[in-house]
Amino acid sequence: MSPSTLFATESAPRVGLQSPALLDALHDALVSERRLLDDLIAQMRRQRSAVSADDIQGVDDSTFATHRILATLGQARTRRRQLNVLLGGTEECTLRELEELLGDLVDGRFREARTRLQLAADTLAREVGMNRKMLREALTTTDTHVRTLVGAPTAPATYANEGVIAPSPGAPRGVIVNRTV
Repeated sequence: MSPSTLFATESAPRVGLQSPALLDALHDALVSERRLLDDLIAQMRRQRSAVSADDIQGVDDSTFATHRILATLGQARTRRRQLNVLLGGTEECTLRELEELLGDLVDGRFREARTRLQLAADTLAREVGMNRKMLREALTTTDTHVRTLVGAPTAPATYANEGVIAPSPGAPRGVIVNRTV
């Protein structure tokens, strides 16, 4: 075997298939993911509105819709991972890495779709943070109200406060008794 076949002297091509249809499919995948993120953002806002209005059915509906959208988003991300591999990247290739990999093949609409997807992801992260905070506060308030109604202590007790017998001061502590002798 010749040494020239063992070591490549020319750089390998950086991009897999350079089909315009494949690039269109990638653009469509990015647009689809952004739409799903926009739907999730809308559900987060509906959920906050339902919590503030004490609308239990609205919270339940928004939670169900969120799960449905997340399942669809998982399928969309699987599709994009497959496209990443076909374009010569890896499954976990970021959009910036893919853009560098594609080089001159990247057009303005891909960059716009990538930017809009990243903005939607940032917005969704903020919305989820607001919902978490609001739901924690709502749970704390509800817990306080229920404790007040049933006459329970204001703070949950891990150990018993009443009915505990204190050990006598003269009792030996840490002594093991063997009753078999």
